[in-house]
Amino acid sequence: MSSDRTDTPGEPPLLIEHSGRVRTLVLNRPEVRNALSSGLIDALRTELANAGRADDVDVVILTGAGSAFCAGLDLAELGSSTESARLLDHADVPVGHPWRPIPKPIIGAVNGVAATGGLELALACDVLIASDRARFVDTHSRVGVLPGWGLTSRLPEAVGRGFARRMSLSGEFVDAETALRVGLVTEVVAHDRLMASAMDLAMSIAGSDQLAVRTMLDSYRRAEQHLVGPALDAEKDTSVQWMADFDPARVADRRSGIVERGRAGR
Repeated sequence: MSSDRTDTPGEPPLLIEHSGRVRTLVLNRPEVRNALSSGLIDALRTELANAGRADDVDVVILTGAGSAFCAGLDLAELGSSTESARLLDHADVPVGHPWRPIPKPIIGAVNGVAATGGLELALACDVLIASDRARFVDTHSRVGVLPGWGLTSRLPEAVGRGFARRMSLSGEFVDAETALRVGLVTEVVAHDRLMASAMDLAMSIAGSDQLAVRTMLDSYRRAEQHLVGPALDAEKDTSVQWMADFDPARVADRRSGIVERGRAGR
């Protein structure tokens, strides 16, 4: 397995690893729990698009470096500018998607906390596997921002209407076993087995007829569109209205409390 650096000099925000016909993308800002800076979002979108076009890639695995999967948008950056917020409305990305969908399955290997925008990244994957250390939380209402990557559509689709609203309105953490019980993830494995389990699944998918895999995946997505499409549009309208009066300073004021709460697991 090899790793490529996405930018030099210094540590890149995204690592790329290869094994057979599987490409693994690793969010690589562990010092800030893989919070999504504008640079990391751009790199992730670029490399997913590259994987979608690559003839030697059948499956993508998305995971995080260190102890977290992704803590969501970088609150320090969001609190000082609107650059991260503008990236929610990228001209090349369809409404309600964190990246342009690719014709190949994406497996999310959730190694730690998936919070807010990080939860939306996880929900945009086709299949989720979780470490027993994984935790899931939606803190949009606590931070004072609104989702724009499809959370209000995909979360209730995954866990049901009531549980989704409980997560979003309370900001409570959900552990890995609960996530499995409510249908957010398909499997929970010991932390040191996470990547091996994700790779086993990826290799199994890669061993299938790829025309059939991609046609089936497209069929699933088109079948969901009559429900997902209007919900994504509603979320987009709400987000646009919210951002019209958005005050980055309000996010900055709440940042410390959110970070400390996350460390305590509340």
